[in-house]
Amino acid sequence: MCATALLSSCHIYKAYDRPEDISAEGIYRDPIAQTDTLAVSDTTNMGNLPWQEVFRDPQLQALIEEGLANNVDMQAAILRVEEAQALLTAARLSFLPSINLAPQGSLTTMENSDWGKAYTAAAAASWQVDLFGNLLNASRGQRAALLQSEFSRQAVRSQIICGIANTYYTLLMLDRQVEITTENVAINKENVRAMEAMKIAGMTTEAAVAQSRAVYHQVEASLIDLKRQVRETENSLSVLLAKAPQHIERGTLDEQVMPEDLTTGVPLQLLENRPDVKIAEMTLASAYYSTNQARAAFYPGLNITATAGWTNGSGIQISNPGQFMFQALASLAQPIFNNGKLIANLKVTKAEEKIAKMNYQQTILEAGQEVSDALHLYDATKKRLIHDQVQVEELEKASLYTKDLFQSGDASYLEVLTAQQSLLSAQLTEVADNVQRMMAVVTLYSALGGGR
Repeated sequence: MCATALLSSCHIYKAYDRPEDISAEGIYRDPIAQTDTLAVSDTTNMGNLPWQEVFRDPQLQALIEEGLANNVDMQAAILRVEEAQALLTAARLSFLPSINLAPQGSLTTMENSDWGKAYTAAAAASWQVDLFGNLLNASRGQRAALLQSEFSRQAVRSQIICGIANTYYTLLMLDRQVEITTENVAINKENVRAMEAMKIAGMTTEAAVAQSRAVYHQVEASLIDLKRQVRETENSLSVLLAKAPQHIERGTLDEQVMPEDLTTGVPLQLLENRPDVKIAEMTLASAYYSTNQARAAFYPGLNITATAGWTNGSGIQISNPGQFMFQALASLAQPIFNNGKLIANLKVTKAEEKIAKMNYQQTILEAGQEVSDALHLYDATKKRLIHDQVQVEELEKASLYTKDLFQSGDASYLEVLTAQQSLLSAQLTEVADNVQRMMAVVTLYSALGGGR
């Protein structure tokens, strides 16, 4: 019977291996067929770059280091890793015997007899022999839980790095938009002064003056809103750094240098680089070991206990001085009447293992989607930025030409205002698209598992 049980339990001792039907092939679209901007077939992966090589602004680097040191989520993730390490140590120690001191003493008398004083000074040891891998699978499962917590810490680290970078770039975008809008406020203020002088000279109408004033107040209001957004973004970044809302020291948008060689490597690398993919795999590994534990519960359990020490009481009489005693006991327990419960538990763990496997594959697909979206976003914003720059150049010319025409009487002031508003809108759009291109790099870096 023991030989049969050993042969049938071989699977219980097998360590987790990644299922062969889990695949990462073709999980993100290759834009190289449409453009040579991005390389996706090279094994080089920008996700393996240190974050200092991706974010080169010294002030941004200082903010990221501060965030990694102080962010509450990061500190909590570190403590969860320490907690998992302690649980793994406890699981490994369960292989060893447990030893306890168990001193006892008693006083006994009957009617008028003398008091009988009995004592036992003994140490008790117990050892669960892991014949069928119950403790082994529990230890392996806890090891998977430790890896899961470590990958969770990596995920939090990546989120903090990329979150600080995106917020920082948003702040630089708003600074540049405030600068552009401030310049336009000054221009429109001067336009109002010029229009009022022209009205006095009889060269224009009150309607044109009112239009110039309205545009001035519109631009002034948008400037107030932009400054509000700057303050709120500074507050958000301060909280991300685990400090009270305050001014953030920063560079300028023109100083930013982003990597141009965006290599994504082969899709299979996502299985090793992405923390969320590794978390999903460790969840599957934990479910696999839980299933093995459920299988091991069908087999006998062997426990060995021993007691050694001195006693002066044998249970029948009391003798002095005390005598050395030693007792050993081995017990073998085979489940019989709880078989239905064990079968139900095995079915539950198998179902959980299948669910974990499906979630693992789904996480891989979602990772591929994020890479695909980031690749296309970067390529699209880079192309759009070229058109934005041409549009700004043409609208600058149009604004100058319209002013000249107005001064010569060949254009109305409404045309001048329209040209200026179109130029302002195009300048703000160019800044936003430039920052969106930078954020696409951040998103791609994160999607490839960067920031570990």
